[in-house]
Amino acid sequence: MTLLELVERAAARLDAAGLAFGHGTTNAWDEAAWLVLWRLGLPLDDLDGVAARPVDPTQAAAVDALVDERIATRRPAAYLTGEAWLQGVPFTVDERVIVPRSLIAEALAEGLIDAWLGREPARVLDLCTGNGSLAVLAAMAWPRVRVEATDLSADALAVAAINVRRHGLEARIRLRRGDGLAAADGTYDLILCNPPYVNASSMAALPPEFRAEPALALDGGADGMDFVRALLRDLPAHLDEQGLLVLEIGHEREHFERAFPRLEPVWLPTSAGDDQVLLLSATDLAAAR
Repeated sequence: MTLLELVERAAARLDAAGLAFGHGTTNAWDEAAWLVLWRLGLPLDDLDGVAARPVDPTQAAAVDALVDERIATRRPAAYLTGEAWLQGVPFTVDERVIVPRSLIAEALAEGLIDAWLGREPARVLDLCTGNGSLAVLAAMAWPRVRVEATDLSADALAVAAINVRRHGLEARIRLRRGDGLAAADGTYDLILCNPPYVNASSMAALPPEFRAEPALALDGGADGMDFVRALLRDLPAHLDEQGLLVLEIGHEREHFERAFPRLEPVWLPTSAGDDQVLLLSATDLAAAR
């Protein structure tokens, strides 16, 4: 059996099992390739280069056992491998944090925020940092920026600390624990926030893979806007006069607009659509008050 044939077999099993994807992959084929290459200790970005490599029975059995675990437990693949990638950057993950997948990462990588800032930010707050991925990407995007990364969960901050150390950014990223903006220290040029925003009916319908993640990081209350309401209420005290908020709300635009009818945000383009990540300036917030 070749490695490619092993991936094909694993993909067929994952597909037949009716699994949910969305934690680093969007389909059975990509997830099978990830699991096979990871289990065999091969580079995750070079399937073509090793596709014809023979696989011995012991290796095939090890992959089969990993696929068995994925199907039986319905845990996201990232929890099985202990690692996830965002914009090509690796991050350590486990069940203490949601698997990093924020669309804000695209805005950072593609420089979409820079045009609105008009300058390199000096201070950035990553609110609801989880495993610290957006804080790390912000520090990579702006080499002189100081980032504060906050979260209510001590467990999440423990994972974030691993990732800050992993990328050698201890001198520029400070981790703080607190509920929402309670952990903020002064004002910021830019606040990034991927909050809990899933509404109650969507929470009830989540597949097992998403229910395996900490509910604290997902559950946004009845309309998904509980955290966002408190954030926007307290935000003016923590944004510089020319400061910006970049906020992810996923599929909750309708609920957002109903909750905040006077706000007119800029919607940033993402691979998932143009209505999932928004940008608000301090001026926008003042005008809507």
